[in-house]
Amino acid sequence: MPGLSEHFRQRIAAEGPLTVARYMDDALGHPRLGYYMGQGRGQDPFGRGGDFITAPEISQMFGELIGLWSAIQWQVMGEVDPFHLVELGPGRGTLMSDVLRAGRGVEGFLESLSLSLVEISPALKGVQEETLLARTGDELRRAQALRWISDFSEVPEGPFAAIGNEFLDALPIHQYQMTDDGWRERLVDVSENGFQFTLSDAATQDGAVPPDLAASPGDIIETRPAAKALVQGMAARLNRHPGCVLFIDYGHERTACGETLQAVKDHAYHEPLSQPGTADLTAHVDFGALSEEAADAGAVVYGPVTQGRFLAGLSIQARAEALAGASPAHAQEIAEALTRLTSDEGMGHLFKVVALTSPGLPVPPGFE
Repeated sequence: MPGLSEHFRQRIAAEGPLTVARYMDDALGHPRLGYYMGQGRGQDPFGRGGDFITAPEISQMFGELIGLWSAIQWQVMGEVDPFHLVELGPGRGTLMSDVLRAGRGVEGFLESLSLSLVEISPALKGVQEETLLARTGDELRRAQALRWISDFSEVPEGPFAAIGNEFLDALPIHQYQMTDDGWRERLVDVSENGFQFTLSDAATQDGAVPPDLAASPGDIIETRPAAKALVQGMAARLNRHPGCVLFIDYGHERTACGETLQAVKDHAYHEPLSQPGTADLTAHVDFGALSEEAADAGAVVYGPVTQGRFLAGLSIQARAEALAGASPAHAQEIAEALTRLTSDEGMGHLFKVVALTSPGLPVPPGFE
């Protein structure tokens, strides 16, 4: 069976150089060969034995606090039933299992839930199901439904809360480079030495790049139309039903030039155009653009705030002390996890948090 590199070579020979978005889309989500679709390391890329570790894998505190955040939002909406709880890109299912475990302390919350997991990978769906049944089988049985869907638009209508932790960064980006003749799109081509970046022959169409952006020749700007479409769809739903969305990801607060496309394999840097399909591909989230798009579409936007500030607002320090008191043998491990999640040297500053809510709902916890 031809590999993904050969797939790209054939496609470029037939159609010409690929946009970076097309390259990312296939490298991650090609039905047979994509990184997340069960080919090679894509079977389980998370954790110490995979390619990278996300916040839920670092400590149960992260998911538990998100669970309480979701339960509070349910209460604010009048303890509606059913309440659609959605996770975008659930990974191993660790975050959702911690959310459900924390939710059992809020009377009536679990019984109101209709769960939707947005996942395109058959391999990861199996991992998620195993995790949820093993860790939160009792809580899961109290929920009304559990479904896997491929797109947020498939979530049933009604009040909802959606969580996306390290989801946006994997959505495809377009890259544009400033030249002496204006902006041109950056493309992926192939040569005898492998894949390489090149520039489009034609100038970029108006509207593809933010207007009035200060740039010099050689500067690169990244845009993410897939994220824009997702946020617009979510905002439309927030105007139809009470709801909230929580995005947690690494990125920058304001739109600016800079190349952030990166690949990670075995917890180390990997050349993005080398051995496609064997490494995770991501790019920093432009929270400034995301917030503007959500607000323009009618959502109420809170943040971005740093992950450290957000978790502090949810009293992660008190939760860490409670866990350490209940398990003194693990106190050092808990303290290290707290530092990694909240400190500027860890994930506390690079990772940002944005909440979108329906008009009329109060300020959500962590954004006061």
